[in-house]
Amino acid sequence: MEFTHLGRTGLKVSRLCLGTMNFGPHTSEADSHAIMDAAHDKGVNFFDTANVYGGVENKGHTEQIVGNWFAQGGGRRERTVLATKVYGDMGDWPNEGRLSALNLRRALDASLKRLQTDYIDLYQFHHVDRETPWEEIWQALEVAVQQGKILYVGSSNFAGWHIAQAQEAAARRNFVGLVSEQSKYSLLARAVELEVLPAAQHYGLGVIPWSPLAGGLLGGVLRKENEGKRRQQAEAIQKHRSQLEAYENLAAELGHEPGDVALAWLLAQPAVTAPIIGPRTMEQLDAAERALDVRLDDKALDRLNEIFPGHRTAPEDYAW
Repeated sequence: MEFTHLGRTGLKVSRLCLGTMNFGPHTSEADSHAIMDAAHDKGVNFFDTANVYGGVENKGHTEQIVGNWFAQGGGRRERTVLATKVYGDMGDWPNEGRLSALNLRRALDASLKRLQTDYIDLYQFHHVDRETPWEEIWQALEVAVQQGKILYVGSSNFAGWHIAQAQEAAARRNFVGLVSEQSKYSLLARAVELEVLPAAQHYGLGVIPWSPLAGGLLGGVLRKENEGKRRQQAEAIQKHRSQLEAYENLAAELGHEPGDVALAWLLAQPAVTAPIIGPRTMEQLDAAERALDVRLDDKALDRLNEIFPGHRTAPEDYAW
């Protein structure tokens, strides 16, 4: 396994981040525990979850599954860089969601209880809260850091200007602020290259891409369709069919699985710390690990950019 620093911090994390969103709704607790054990065996030390994961009717269940795994001991918690998120509503009563000081305090304590740990390594804002001032947010998080309940703070789904706003507010308080941004980023979703990635790099944030295979579209979807194994995303497949055909042909020429190429491309991007892989099965975890051995040369990278055009930094992307 390869490791790198999370943004400008001294914290070292694996180049692949284990996403847990499927744990509970699609993967049993026993299988989830086996996947986490296997991830550690492969050297993956970076796990990502969220307080709302577990299904619409069972929010928090995924954190409970991870917490039960930690409770087995054997160094599981100590060997894990644990990231979770806060923002989504956990109930119908006021102040059970978003980023008010009150909800941050309650949600953090609830996550700690479900996760059966006394601290969270990376506490992430799942979404920007346009109704809560940054002074309130940072004051609440400063207290949590002082209490030893969290070590680092990250964002998710932020625009570039949201990152700038957050960091400038933190700087006024002599607070570290954000150290990472979790964004939707793949060969098929490159809008973050306009302003989010430049902002992250400017402020020293590590970028953690989610949906690196674009919901499976970059995982060999046309081959699976031909084999009669694909029944979903028909509209998206049709929309991108010509690109996907060229992409899967290129992957075949390179001698790699399409999903491995998609992950390897992300790993080659200078802003990226670790793509989030969200395996439902052990086989999917094994498949993701292969991407670490894929090296794309300049010719392959250029060809991928031709198939899936990206963006230049704004405003150069749309101006001279």
